[in-house]
Amino acid sequence: MKQNKFIFWLAAMFIGLTLAACQATTVQTPPTGVPIPPTEISNAPASPTQTVTAPTVSVTDVPAATNAPTRSIDPASIVPITLNGDSITANNAGVQVNGTRATITAAGSYELRGALNDGQIIVNTTDEKPVQLILNGVRLANSTSAPLYIAKANETILYLADNSENFISDASAYVFENADEDEPNAALFSKNNLTIIGNGALTAQGNFNDGIASKAGLTIAGGKISVTAADDGMRGKDFIVVQNGMLVVNAQGDGLKADNDKDANKGYITVEGGKLNITSGGDALTAESVVSIANGEFNLTTGGGSNAKLDEDVSAKGIKAGAHLEIDGGVFNINAADDALHSKGTLKINDGEFTLATGDDAINTETTLEINAGKINITQSNEGIEGMVITLNGGDIRVVSSDDAINAKDPDTSGDGGGMGRPSRLPDFSAYTGRVFLYIHGGNIAIDATGDGLDANGAIQMTGGTVVINGPTVRMNGAVDYDAAFSISGGTLIAAGSSGMAQTSGDATSSQNSLLIHFGKTLPGGTLIHIQNSAGKNILTFAPTKEFQSLAFSSSQLTMGETYSVFLGGSATGVAANGLYLDGAYTPGEEFTTFTLTQSVTVIGKGGMR
Repeated sequence: MKQNKFIFWLAAMFIGLTLAACQATTVQTPPTGVPIPPTEISNAPASPTQTVTAPTVSVTDVPAATNAPTRSIDPASIVPITLNGDSITANNAGVQVNGTRATITAAGSYELRGALNDGQIIVNTTDEKPVQLILNGVRLANSTSAPLYIAKANETILYLADNSENFISDASAYVFENADEDEPNAALFSKNNLTIIGNGALTAQGNFNDGIASKAGLTIAGGKISVTAADDGMRGKDFIVVQNGMLVVNAQGDGLKADNDKDANKGYITVEGGKLNITSGGDALTAESVVSIANGEFNLTTGGGSNAKLDEDVSAKGIKAGAHLEIDGGVFNINAADDALHSKGTLKINDGEFTLATGDDAINTETTLEINAGKINITQSNEGIEGMVITLNGGDIRVVSSDDAINAKDPDTSGDGGGMGRPSRLPDFSAYTGRVFLYIHGGNIAIDATGDGLDANGAIQMTGGTVVINGPTVRMNGAVDYDAAFSISGGTLIAAGSSGMAQTSGDATSSQNSLLIHFGKTLPGGTLIHIQNSAGKNILTFAPTKEFQSLAFSSSQLTMGETYSVFLGGSATGVAANGLYLDGAYTPGEEFTTFTLTQSVTVIGKGGMR
């Protein structure tokens, strides 16, 4: 949280005694000086297995897959069109030739070969059957318009002949027949549905506006397609479907765009496979309604990358959806000046491998966000994961953020919460009547945050998973920060950070015990914290990666009535993941304190919110 944090911290000092009256505070016990043998670190703190019905993102209008044409072409039916530089040869009634312009007026199969220095191929037919254009070693250029223009056709299929290389380049300034016209406006332009298929290559250079554009739908089912564009790389007004192939797009505007904002069932992008390498000044993939991704490899760079500075009115997001973004799989490497994954509506990740570096938020939605599985590595972000209702059911998630790592906030509320106007903490989760929630039901979550680690301008519920937070070092932020309540009944929470705003989990409805330790000083990163029970069993061995003043901890291994010892320093063998030791042995350092668990929330020392 950013707004009024200093004021809020001052207020916290005045209410600290009131809060302390509600918790068990254990006075530090000085070291006894008696040598303590090494403690075996058998495993990470256990999390009980639970069956949880988690809130889900319900979407019923994700567009179904659009199948590409599978019909074969009879070689005997193919009409050859030969491009001779400054002339065109075609001996068929379905092709009208006028100088360097050829107009296809009938359905059928047409094969284009050769080069056209300054001319145009037009498709204009009212036939119900499709027009099939075979590009077999073609170079098309036009100095005043689009070299390949599909003005009218029920369906057009563009075949890239095997092993062929084809080039299309339009004018940098168009000359329209009428002053009020603005079409065509792409090197390859279609007013109707267009499908590109085959095993050849196509290079489209859009010098005027877009590279490849359809005023209806655009389906890519194969081929290697390279596009450079003065504006958008590939645009399908109603939809873009990528089933296969390799796309290399370099666009000053957006990379792939579906922008029909008049029909809620259109304006969508579906990716079923293929490889997409996109560099764009604007968004890499942007759809007015839905983006759905089943598989594929995505290498996306937008707005100059995560370290670039954008004007306020520029959108340079990796993948953006107006209504819903859903990802079922794929490999994503996104370097974005803006958000990496963004939805104005809902967002759902069911699987996939993600490496995200952003100049703003890595994963952002204005309503509900759900992560069920996948490997998500956010290497750079302002805020890592942000939404109004965030549900984490699974996945391996790592977040590095310069502000809050996981932030549940109301998009209609100005600022990020905090300050004197912040709601008081409620006695339990059920008393909260707002609409901002963070649910953690599973997953392995590692956080390195300069701002808050877990931040909810509402309530948090945790029933499973493991959360390890190497949190903020300044007192105006907390490793855990919430406005209303934090109910915990399972999982493991480990959060080290500054002490000024420190909070821990636990409320009246929590069935799992929680602990908050204020160490009374700043300890350097790498200092071991070790907690063991009266029998010497390891409960926690953790070395925060940054300097810290406090530790919030909750685990099923914290048992009511048990006595625990806390040690600082010493040494540990074994493997540490994000500072947490999962195996090996601990050799004790200095005993910091001992305490007996008598309440669901135990606070040791003074400082912070709780």
